[in-house]
Order: sequence, then C-alpha cells, then structure tokens
Amino acid sequence: MNFERLEKNLIDNIKEAQLKLGYDNRPMSLNYMTASLKNLIGEDITDNLLSEFSEYALPRLGNLTFHPIKDGICITIPAEGTSYVNSLSGYDFLAELIKKVSSHASLEEVTAVFGKYSDNVVIEESAGEEFDLLVYFPDKAPDEYFYCLAAEPCISGGCHAMYHRFIREDYEEMFSN
Repeated sequence: MNFERLEKNLIDNIKEAQLKLGYDNRPMSLNYMTASLKNLIGEDITDNLLSEFSEYALPRLGNLTFHPIKDGICITIPAEGTSYVNSLSGYDFLAELIKKVSSHASLEEVTAVFGKYSDNVVIEESAGEEFDLLVYFPDKAPDEYFYCLAAEPCISGGCHAMYHRFIREDYEEMFSN
C-alpha cells in the first residue's frame, strides 16, 4: 500500500484549489473515485484501509473523515490540514500554470510554462476527444501529473486554454479505449 502517494495527491489537490480560489482557513472536501483511490494506494479500498490512512496522515492533515459517494469516497480535510497545506512551498510550476490559464492564454502560451520548468516535457495529441493536448514531465519533475489541455471556444473575441490533470493510471484507464 502507498499512503505517501495518496497523501501527496490530497495535498496537491488542496494546494491547487488554494492557488485557484485562495486560502480561507476552512475544511475542504475532495471527491475521489474508488478506482483512483485504488490506483493511488495500490489496494482495494476498505473502511479499515481508510482508517489506517487517516492515522498515517493525522499529524499533518488532522482528523480526516470519509463519506461514501456514488462510485467513490468524499474525503474531508479539517481546517488544520488545509492550514498545513497552505504553509507548504514548492508549487511554483502549478502557480504559474494556473496564473497563465486564468489570463486567457493560448495553448502555445500554456505549453511554454511547462518548458520553463523542464527541458524534458512530452507534448502530444490527447487521446481524449474533449482535449487537444496531453502534456507531462516523463521524469516527474516538477510533478507527476498528466495535463490534458483544450482550447476553449472563442467568445466575444477572446479564446483561452483550460486544463485538467490526472494521475498516469487514471489517464490511461480513461483514454486507452
């Protein structure tokens, strides 16, 4: 089992939300599909496994709570956990990517951000019909995620790119057909 990977994913998702929306010193709930949790931990998800994970993450994220949702689990991180994440540094790439996307940038401008943070970037056509490009760092630096980029339709004279990020396994399962 890989509790470190799930904890890192939770932290990364919390930090992404904080960079997009700001930090408000409140609990945060994140919905995970059961398949994604299994990909992150490497085992089938059980109540006992979630309890073990909660104990593992307690010193950093506080007392996590879990609620079933359709095809998954809602994980709620208390305010002390979101405060811990807010104090973390090392998210320069993600912060710049979010800033660039929010500025109504083109796909080319967004992919340039990836190149700024690594000479080793893969940019290819996305397997998913709703996305134009797949971009990722094969050496997992500065992060391990697969970013699917799409050019949004032009409205009122402005066009912009958007992104969605996946762990490798989720991307492969979703778009391998």
